[in-house]
Amino acid sequence: MKFCSFKKSDGQKSWGILGEGGRIAEATALAPTLLDWLRGDWSSQNSKLKELAAKANIEASSVTFDACIPNPPSMRDGYAFRQHVEAARKNRGVPMIPEYDDFPIFYFTNHQAVVGPGSVKLRERHFEKFDFELEAAIVVGKKGRDIAAKDADDYIFGYTIMNDFSARALQMEEMKLNLGPAKGKDFATALGPWLVTRDELEAKRIASSEGERFDLEMSAVVNDKPISKGNMKDMTFTFAQILERVSYGVDIFPGDVIGSGTVGTGCFLELNGSGVTNQWMNPGDQIVLKIDQLGELRNSLELYEP
Repeated sequence: MKFCSFKKSDGQKSWGILGEGGRIAEATALAPTLLDWLRGDWSSQNSKLKELAAKANIEASSVTFDACIPNPPSMRDGYAFRQHVEAARKNRGVPMIPEYDDFPIFYFTNHQAVVGPGSVKLRERHFEKFDFELEAAIVVGKKGRDIAAKDADDYIFGYTIMNDFSARALQMEEMKLNLGPAKGKDFATALGPWLVTRDELEAKRIASSEGERFDLEMSAVVNDKPISKGNMKDMTFTFAQILERVSYGVDIFPGDVIGSGTVGTGCFLELNGSGVTNQWMNPGDQIVLKIDQLGELRNSLELYEP
């Protein structure tokens, strides 16, 4: 199934199931929000969901989509595509990190700064080498702790698109101090409007002892110009392996969001350094990220002053 959060024409926030023909079945009778529903006994409600989806009557064109999970309890971002890491380091004139292959790393980003499709308001310094990052993300479906990779896929409720917006000038300044990105990342992270359950992707599933991968093409278009292409199947570390690392000695919770990290060629930092492009993003630009079966995430950039 495909779940979504949205705002109706009267401004009321809601959530539901995206049914056939692009219509939405409102689901607030089950819980006030999608996050509230994930925190409940959702695994026993398949029949209710199918019955509800069959009655989809809200035209998708009549609503404004939000991030599928507008207010996740936490948000982490991984570093799972070796191609991106290796190319970005090569472009900076530094060798590949030998320890990269030892374990999947991640950092925490600002879960209170999640945005969905639409305009993203940014300050002047954000536009100093402003960048997109083409990523996939998972939403956790149940609480867990110390989860082995072989069991971890069962903790994934669904998949969505993620754009880890990056203010590169700010990021490069602060990362000299070896605490990772903060102000270069904490102002906005966009999540796609659809949260797609694992069963919907079964035909594209690639099973392995390391956890499942999916053969889903990824792309980015800036101002109607194709910029980047990749595939989710090329993740060096699976989401199952990332979840094993994340949950070591720590609880994970329903609604937690974990990004994959940038796919190879999936940002200007990498493309510019490789001589493919020579640009950053500016006020008024539009960025569209697409992942097969996960839909698209469309954003425009807006400069604001307080």
